[in-house]
Amino acid sequence: MQHSHPLRPGGGAWAAAVAWACLPLFTCGLATPFTIGFAAFWLRSVVQAVAACAYLVAIGSFVIPVISYDDVDSIPQPLDAVATVGLFVSWMGGVIHSGILVPMMVRARFKPPVHMQHIQHRQHGQHGQHQRPMPHVDLRQRTTAPTYQRRPGEPEWIGHYRVLKPLGRGGQGAVYLAAAPNGARVAVKVLHDLVDETARARFAREVEAARRVATFSTARVLDVNITGQYPYIVSEYVEGPSLEQLVRKYGPRDEDGLTRLALSTAGALAAIHKAGIVHRDFKPSNVLIGHDGPRVIDFGIARALDQMTMTSGKMVGTPPYMSPEQLSGETVGPASDVFSWAVTIMFAATGRPAFGEDSVPAVFNRVLTVHPDLSPLPPALRGIVGTCLNKRPEERPSASDVMLAIIH
Repeated sequence: MQHSHPLRPGGGAWAAAVAWACLPLFTCGLATPFTIGFAAFWLRSVVQAVAACAYLVAIGSFVIPVISYDDVDSIPQPLDAVATVGLFVSWMGGVIHSGILVPMMVRARFKPPVHMQHIQHRQHGQHGQHQRPMPHVDLRQRTTAPTYQRRPGEPEWIGHYRVLKPLGRGGQGAVYLAAAPNGARVAVKVLHDLVDETARARFAREVEAARRVATFSTARVLDVNITGQYPYIVSEYVEGPSLEQLVRKYGPRDEDGLTRLALSTAGALAAIHKAGIVHRDFKPSNVLIGHDGPRVIDFGIARALDQMTMTSGKMVGTPPYMSPEQLSGETVGPASDVFSWAVTIMFAATGRPAFGEDSVPAVFNRVLTVHPDLSPLPPALRGIVGTCLNKRPEERPSASDVMLAIIH
């Protein structure tokens, strides 16, 4: 499991803070009222606002009389002495004051929200239990809890994570939007099928492998817990609709959008396969369209559930997007994901799965025997998608080869 990282300002923030703290030093204290005034605004501090005003009045009381003289030599000796002492005091006082205030300003920028501090305090005090360290999460995803009417039976807490609202529910379990102890939004998936220790241990190994996946087109796996009533997996929250929702609402993607989607998702599969993982449930609902592009989710889960679902009679995968080898009981490898990727691209191009979505036996029969019409695809994608839909897994290209075929 990942170790927690202390929340601290980055190098750029500290460099800016040091430069700002040095302004009184470089201006002989004349900039002191402005540095303290900015600190008052940043910290929302009335005390600092009063201090800034006091500095401004004090400096103005001797600077204004001094600049009223055209010649330095004509300044009276008493006024010259007062101005010299005043500048020195303002200079040193400003440097000391800024040296204290600026670190406070930087730390305030990275301080968790008040409601999350209360949550952390509650958690550390519950039953005297030892709390596992939190993974490092992108602080740009900070949020406050939205207003949500919780339904009976829905959890308020899942481990360290405060549930904000449900995101969806499927055969594997339920997914919730939650707040981590540092205030970041995360997606928490609670799995309902891992009922024995063997299955839980296997799940933990699979998710640990999933953490090695490059994150350029995937949602990062942040945390996993296999204790308690239900195991859960925590991943980066991608704000945006799934590909399935997007296509059903707005229709098929245009040629440029389809090509970008094909390239980014093929790259995500290549990264997943490089980490030694087979997704096994690649489909439009597992491709989220975030503000920075498509992200693939739920990798590293299907294989962990495979043994449990086989013995319980459940199906691993979604029928319209399953490969022939998944249906026939053959060995399932990376080529299976490539087949599912091609069906997903067909859905994005047409608005419907390539093998239909009516009865399960009819869909299975088409997956095993029918070659779909590829004419809705752009010419640049027809060849590679057709090759990926080959019924024989050994004759399909790898995800890396798919990427190369798209860009060439």
